[in-house]
Amino acid sequence: VQLQASGGGLVQAGGSLRLSCAASARTFSTYSMGWFRQAPGKEREFVAAISWSAGSTYYADSVKGRFTISRENAKNTVYLQMNSLKPEDTAVYYCAADPYGRRDSWWPNEYSYWGQGTQVTVSS
Repeated sequence: VQLQASGGGLVQAGGSLRLSCAASARTFSTYSMGWFRQAPGKEREFVAAISWSAGSTYYADSVKGRFTISRENAKNTVYLQMNSLKPEDTAVYYCAADPYGRRDSWWPNEYSYWGQGTQVTVSS
């Protein structure tokens, strides 16, 4: 399974970006998907997760109300809409896939497949 993340860039504080993650798996519709991020000198942290059916979403407290995770199974793609961005959101963002379809998974070890990451930089 290959995951290709895109959509990162440089944005001013208060701005928006939409990240996309395209998956190669034919069984993508059965996977739970997640977004994580890693800032320089910090550990990778959970951002958001979505169940295989999109019926369940789960967010880190730091992004709740600002970020929205969604998916289009027909396009094998998951999205992360990021609004009201803050400088502390600056990080490399990674998408990840859990082929076991677990719900509300925040633990990186439950994700078997990872994308290459896309840089998001928020200037103050």
